[in-house]
Amino acid sequence: EQRAAAACGDVCMCQTVFPAHANHRGELSAGQLLKWMDATACLAAEKHAGVSCVTASMDDIQFEEAARVGQIITIKAKVNRAFKTSMEVGIKVTVQDVLTNVEKIVSVAYATYVAKPMGAGKIELEPVKLLSREDHLEHSLAIERRRIRLGYEQVFQNLMQESNKEGDYCDSFEEEDAVSTDLTHVQSIELVQPPHANHHGNTFGGQIMAWMETVASISASRLCRSYPILKSVNMFKFWGPSVVGDRLVFNAIVNNTFQNSVEVGVRVEAYNCEEWIKNQARHINSAFLIFNTVNEKGELLTFPRIKPTTKDDMRRYHGALARRRIRLARKCMLSAKEDKPSDSWERSNQAYVSYSNIAALTHLAAKLGWEITSTLDDIKIWTHEEGDVLSFKVEMQVKIPSHLAFSLLSDFTLRQQWDKHFLTCEVLQAVNEDEKIYYITSPPVTGHKPRDFVILVSQRQPCKQSEPYIVAAKSVTLTSMPPSPEYCRSEILCAGFQIYTDSNSSCTVCYFNQVTSGVMPYLAANLTGSSKSIEDTALECIKFLELKGSKY
Repeated sequence: EQRAAAACGDVCMCQTVFPAHANHRGELSAGQLLKWMDATACLAAEKHAGVSCVTASMDDIQFEEAARVGQIITIKAKVNRAFKTSMEVGIKVTVQDVLTNVEKIVSVAYATYVAKPMGAGKIELEPVKLLSREDHLEHSLAIERRRIRLGYEQVFQNLMQESNKEGDYCDSFEEEDAVSTDLTHVQSIELVQPPHANHHGNTFGGQIMAWMETVASISASRLCRSYPILKSVNMFKFWGPSVVGDRLVFNAIVNNTFQNSVEVGVRVEAYNCEEWIKNQARHINSAFLIFNTVNEKGELLTFPRIKPTTKDDMRRYHGALARRRIRLARKCMLSAKEDKPSDSWERSNQAYVSYSNIAALTHLAAKLGWEITSTLDDIKIWTHEEGDVLSFKVEMQVKIPSHLAFSLLSDFTLRQQWDKHFLTCEVLQAVNEDEKIYYITSPPVTGHKPRDFVILVSQRQPCKQSEPYIVAAKSVTLTSMPPSPEYCRSEILCAGFQIYTDSNSSCTVCYFNQVTSGVMPYLAANLTGSSKSIEDTALECIKFLELKGSKY
């Protein structure tokens, strides 16, 4: 029943869910699904690399639908982007009912795999061949997701430091139904045998994930006295390998509860024979799994509170709170297609708002159906309509190097020199070298108050010459800058520049702005006016860039 098909680096696996794959409810076990996802993604990675690959990490996983016995699971995996020795693999899981032919998405996930050639030699991966619009889109966004992975630990540590500074110990652990965390501790030991490993003897990452899900489920069940359902997993990260013959010790404990959900932390340690005798453990993996549970009617049940009893319990308790803030931020911000113009800017979601900013502009630029409305010498104007959303694209040919255009356009304090819709512009917060938050005011329009904006500007330099420089802008909410009665606070849904290199002395600058029927933009072009107004603004932009560029 299982088959694997691959074309252009893609791998597809179809599997009928049999009773042996299911839990007591007749639903596909989450652990079994994780094994299938890892196996399919690893095949895609190995097809691209041409050598054996191992799982390095798997990003946060959300399970949207359950698959039942008799239904068909389809898992598609493809390499989105190759770095030097690692690659990002996108994974999409769907379930199909054979009787109704209805197909639903179970999960969309991203995993990182590392090429491991035989011997001590190293391999540098070939770039991914991009054959479709979707390939180009995912390839562009993969670098942003990598930034989030690399920055996750710093975000988490910042939140923990905030918690310590605030002395966030106001929770009451003296409730009558509070359960000691000690009662939820579960330990399990597994011996890695040949069926659990690849042909090099390295344990399959998916097998370790499945064992982790099993022990975490038992831990959660001790708290809820029911059968917990895995809903999401915080990033799986493998810190080291394990091989055939290793003893793997899994320790699981409930870290915290949140009304209808519970977080269980699992730590995995490996021992070979000698280490086992000497009790010298190798920490190879840690993960945090989120469960909920339902009654016979399918209604969510409430979990009892837990009572930390040690310093480690308290650390885990507050760590769970920090991870929950990050999860909620991810859920709100990660979707680049979400029509939400203004995002709250705080430590827990900075990386995701930045990702959303870049991703929204990348998605907008990649849309099909742009219609050209005006052509004037070095300027072309396109429009795109989708529902109540109207988007503009202005393409300008500029006779300066692309890196200079990028430097000038990414500094919004210079916009007043060529854009009449900028009255004032100041930097509110320099988040890092690639992100700044600006406060902007624009002149009043007849019969209306002057408008103001608080926007995040994210800039990215290309990894390859064929890729564009990016300057993306979107509205954010800062508690330190509330709306003023003197101005009408306006929102930018998605705007920005893509700058392509044409030659050493010329480039193509593409400006994008996306608005809804309820949003009146006054940045970079009077988008509600005629094409003539947009052309005038574009001409001023070109004149400004070429004048500044001539001085370098």
